[in-house]
Amino acid sequence: MNAISEITPDRRERALAALAEKPDGIVESIAAAANVTTAEILEILPQGSAVIAPKESFDDIWTELTTWGVVLFLVHTEDVVAEIDGELPTGSESHGWFNIHSDSPIGGHIKKDNCASITFVDRAFHGRRSCSVWFMNGKGAPMFKVFVKRDEARELLTGQLAKFEALRAKYS
Repeated sequence: MNAISEITPDRRERALAALAEKPDGIVESIAAAANVTTAEILEILPQGSAVIAPKESFDDIWTELTTWGVVLFLVHTEDVVAEIDGELPTGSESHGWFNIHSDSPIGGHIKKDNCASITFVDRAFHGRRSCSVWFMNGKGAPMFKVFVKRDEARELLTGQLAKFEALRAKYS
């Protein structure tokens, strides 16, 4: 689901109630509590908190993200939250996969065709501003996320934040 109009009134009501209960909580947990998809929670965030780009922008967005320096690459399943600090490698396509390999600890294979949209998320998380780029699949779940890193004082890195805001603005 990628449009608010696709959310049924009952699902929307549950999503809004769960979000109101924990507005700065983990989006996947909020979605689970409401029995809705993560995408449905992102779609009801306050105006500007989630800006959705089309799947056709995958290559352009990925290429820009490779210029950000060390980022936090996160994969969140119901069983594991894997957080990896590193630079995003450039990718190449082969055998139905988007392959990323370099000296970075971030590497592997992405089923790019499963990407339904890319969402720029700017919201409070446990009381602090958090900015990230979520690559969403057709089931309404994140495939993976790329976060703006924080400095030693736990503040968002200004250079990365500026790049995030500029890239998001292209899709606003």
